[in-house]
Amino acid sequence: MKTKKLFPLEKLISTIAISACVGFVAPLAVNAIPVAQAASAVTGLPDFTELVEKTGPAVVNIRTTEKMQQAQGMNGMEDEQMQEFFRRFFGMPIPKQAPAPKGRKQVPQQEEEVPRGVGSGFIISQDGYVLTNAHVIDGATDVYVKLTDKREFKAKVIGSDKRTDVAVLKIEGTKLPKLTIGDSDKIKAGEWVIAIGSPFDLDNTVTAGIISAKARDTGDYLPLIQTDVAVNPGNSGGPLINMRGEVVGINSQIYSRSGGYMGISFAIPIDEAMRVADQLKGTGKVTRGRIGVQIGEVSKDVADSIGLQKAQGALVVRIEAGTPAEKAGLQDGDVILKFNGQAVEKSTDLPRIVGATKPGSKATMTVWRKGAIREMTITVAEMEQDKVAQKAEKKAKKEQTNFLGLAVGDLSDAQKKELPAGGVVIESADGAAAAAGLMQGDIILTLNNVDVKDAKQFTSMVAKLDTKKTAVVLVRRENISQFIPIKPQAK
Repeated sequence: MKTKKLFPLEKLISTIAISACVGFVAPLAVNAIPVAQAASAVTGLPDFTELVEKTGPAVVNIRTTEKMQQAQGMNGMEDEQMQEFFRRFFGMPIPKQAPAPKGRKQVPQQEEEVPRGVGSGFIISQDGYVLTNAHVIDGATDVYVKLTDKREFKAKVIGSDKRTDVAVLKIEGTKLPKLTIGDSDKIKAGEWVIAIGSPFDLDNTVTAGIISAKARDTGDYLPLIQTDVAVNPGNSGGPLINMRGEVVGINSQIYSRSGGYMGISFAIPIDEAMRVADQLKGTGKVTRGRIGVQIGEVSKDVADSIGLQKAQGALVVRIEAGTPAEKAGLQDGDVILKFNGQAVEKSTDLPRIVGATKPGSKATMTVWRKGAIREMTITVAEMEQDKVAQKAEKKAKKEQTNFLGLAVGDLSDAQKKELPAGGVVIESADGAAAAAGLMQGDIILTLNNVDVKDAKQFTSMVAKLDTKKTAVVLVRRENISQFIPIKPQAK
């Protein structure tokens, strides 16, 4: 950590005043500027205190939990002591216990609620609707919402949309504090904004900055607001608030090479988020249009070569069979310049415009083909729901994991230098492996006392295991290694 230089208050005030007036610090005496003038310069800076007092009560902390199978020991006190021992010295839950010896009754497994993650959110109605990020609640068994007055509610997930990373929760309450929804179309670069959330689970933390850019193309279905407001893990789902106390965005992403804040953060425009939220509140899902094309950017060279006056539009590079695009007569090489009267300035505009079009409706397209403008009509189809994609994702994941519930990969170059004997890193842990306490990022060194060299060998070793017997792995986590038994779960 770099050492911070501290300055006396009087010198700091003088420096602020001089910098504000002439742009540099002149070598003047500390008392060269009158106190009234210095005070004026300080009070000219933004004061967020009233804004925070007004909006803070409607910002909530969100914690999620997941229910997992946990083996129970014969002696409650002994089991509790062993759990505490493992937490303190190994940083992981106690592994599943082996079957009880003959003559002793094995207590059935029970579900245990374990912490999964924390995030932020904000109340948008007095009857308890809450907005947050979809990734904050993804995979959670239960979701809890805590207000600044320490009241905590178990929330119902009304719906979530991974494509825009927006989720709607509902808590049971009346006359709850709520935030005013602003207009993200009216924001300007350079405008002051604040973020309130729970970075690293520190409730109601306030950070401030300015809007750096209005529409960054970092998402498929919405342009994000870029700011320099400090946002860290746990801030996700919290509000981005303007100086009028209105929500203009939902803090969602950061640009980082370290995992922490590096001066660039992104927020979902509140206009887009509310459109998604309204659909989730109404039907529990989001309906989007599609036409069945794959598109590319129109570069200046391409525009010049096909006779376009400027680089604009979406270049059609592939048309899916049986889709509205094929039926409408679109061809590879066409450039879509307008859709339903809306200009397509760049290729990323088209998915957003089409996605916002009601499925089943007819739309007009302005297309550039072989040096001429063509007007075409197309009937918009409906995009597959997220749950369809989730099923495909789960199926693929299931195929990649073995019967222990493990998906592994080879060590990185840095890890290989640290562990020359080899090993594999866990990419995902489900089922029996998750119940045993294994986690993503753990390194498996041995399987049943046989050294593990790489992922290919580990996969081969697992394939030869008796699926009815407990396997024992030597696992390394944060420079600590321990043996963990994995008992396959009954199908």
